Amino acid sequence: MGHPPLEFSDCYLDSPDFRERLKCYEQELERTNKFIKDVIKDGNALISAMRNYSSAVQKFSQTLQSFQFDFIGDTLTDDEINIAESFKEFAELLNEVENERMMMVHNASDLLIKPLENFRKEQIGFTKERKKKFEKDGERFYSLLDRHLHLSSKKKESQLQEADLQVDKERHNFFESSLDYVYQIQEVQESKKFNIVEPVLAFLHSLFISNSLTVELTQDFLPYKQQLQLSLQNTRNHFSSTREEMEELKKRMKEAPQTCKLPGQPTIEGYLYTQEKWALGISWVKYYCQYEKETKTLTMTPMEQKPGAKQGPLDLTLKYCVRRKTESIDKRFCFDIETNERPGTITLQALSEANRRLWMEAMDGKEPIYHSPITKQQEMELNEVGFKFVRKCINIIETKGIKTEGLYRTVGSNIQVQKLLNAFFDPKCPGDVDFHNSDWDIKTITSSLKFYLRNLSEPVMTYRLHKELVSAAKSDNLDYRLGAIHSLIYKLPEKNREMLELLIRHLVNVCEHSKENLMTPSNMGVIFGPTLMRAQEDTVAAMMNIKFQNIVVEILIEHFGKIYLGPPEESAAPPVPPPRVTARRHKPITISKRLQRERTVFYTSALDESEGDGDSCSKVRPPGEKPTIIRPPVRPPDPPCRAATPQKPEPKPDIVAGNAGEITSSVVASRTRFFETASRKTGSSQGRLPGDES
Repeated sequence: MGHPPLEFSDCYLDSPDFRERLKCYEQELERTNKFIKDVIKDGNALISAMRNYSSAVQKFSQTLQSFQFDFIGDTLTDDEINIAESFKEFAELLNEVENERMMMVHNASDLLIKPLENFRKEQIGFTKERKKKFEKDGERFYSLLDRHLHLSSKKKESQLQEADLQVDKERHNFFESSLDYVYQIQEVQESKKFNIVEPVLAFLHSLFISNSLTVELTQDFLPYKQQLQLSLQNTRNHFSSTREEMEELKKRMKEAPQTCKLPGQPTIEGYLYTQEKWALGISWVKYYCQYEKETKTLTMTPMEQKPGAKQGPLDLTLKYCVRRKTESIDKRFCFDIETNERPGTITLQALSEANRRLWMEAMDGKEPIYHSPITKQQEMELNEVGFKFVRKCINIIETKGIKTEGLYRTVGSNIQVQKLLNAFFDPKCPGDVDFHNSDWDIKTITSSLKFYLRNLSEPVMTYRLHKELVSAAKSDNLDYRLGAIHSLIYKLPEKNREMLELLIRHLVNVCEHSKENLMTPSNMGVIFGPTLMRAQEDTVAAMMNIKFQNIVVEILIEHFGKIYLGPPEESAAPPVPPPRVTARRHKPITISKRLQRERTVFYTSALDESEGDGDSCSKVRPPGEKPTIIRPPVRPPDPPCRAATPQKPEPKPDIVAGNAGEITSSVVASRTRFFETASRKTGSSQGRLPGDES
């Protein structure tokens, strides 16, 4: 089972449960760090010890097979399933060629060791530095807080104010350190899926093609490698999309931590000190308290256990709450409560004056309630003007810019976008904008369209159906996914369904020109998933579901004809998913279970007469001739993202002209085509890189 997400709101509370979950992440980080060290150690042994090559490969394969990815959330996407199973597949391949003589390529260290070392030092090492800062700031804050709470209220007002300011400053520093640490450790936990697998994948590729004895195995490996690389690319795209949303959530949490309340959580929770009277005097005991306003239940968990006895949480039913007069007690921030279960008054001490006001407001105490104004972002409506705007945008895009490379991925100027939106949605003359004006380029129009959709008061696919759509995308059964989404689309309000059909039809047209614009259904899903769908609550758990929102949009694009042909036969309810005991409709990609075929003989006593065939697999080399080395690229291409990335398009290699029609047109496929011909060109390239053939 995966780890539960660490919510940013928990950083503010710093509860024991939050610390326990954070400890699980730290243990996983250490486990991953140890695993990377093992891979680096074994990889170096493989490169340097050619005589012990077979045993090094066996150890390396065992290391890969022993590792299992942990994940955040409750479900993996199809691509993440492929990634999670990838190390097992790699291990099977290594075991298959254990007894064959192999050569290391010249750049094996660059492919495997350096990326993993950089990830371990820059990402994991940086996370450990964040941890040290978090622990140091926490120790300093709680130490100062304990001293602060023991200050007498009889001290001079100037001293008390100075002490309050110092505590607030340390609390702010600790809260920021906690936010940064939680964000960093979750980012490493998610990004390791591709940052660890990609170097190993590239290393394996170079390992197989460096020896002509494994050329046939390399040809079998290439389709799996390309599919896995597409899975890695899709996962990277989902990660980039999720990271942008999480950064926004983190920013909002820094500005107003109390406003981001999780659904289903207590009305208020945090640390309180309770005055307890003993025979020898009075003591103050620290409790972690949770109060539910609807049931008036106060749950108090003691933080300081008595010797010889383990105390559990104490549930109390609140009768009333009143502020404690300052002159009546030698402590600050105090208030009194009475409960049904305990006789007499219970005196509680909050952590600050603001904290006391929050507790008293939640408990309907006699303390005045203050509300800070909350500014709400101006929202757009799905009305007649909105439909006119979307149709005009689509018309101009399909007329003039549908073949633009990186369509919808490249963002326009924010000033121009706001200028276009303000002009079109002007209440005095709405819709009076000439889109053929030279001021509006294609990227400004696409960015304006995305901005309008993202700022609707309710997303196009509605909050009401959000959970059901995400749940359908998480299903293992591909037929159920399509059937459930098909059924749910026809539960949308009429104007929402009309807008969605208009947009998806347009995205289908965009994807039909993917050879020119490089935008595939997967890429469009990454861009429009968070645009057409969003959760009502702003939480880390909701951000982790963005990848499934992307899948929903991808399914709508790929099956547009079937879905919008008409409602399903039984539109009353989505089809019931099959029981888990049945076989999966989607199975992880595999190479180890492929059909075996006879190996071609590479070494003979004489050369074969027939050398007309350009395929090196059918040629025979003399024993003294060295095999040709073809090196793969250092890493896969960068994923599409919403941020503007000014980069020159890479020229397509001429060597793939013959089989370009067999490959899916996408950013990944266009930049990895030479992998499919690498093993076939070993006889003619003479050790050159694919880009050197010209």
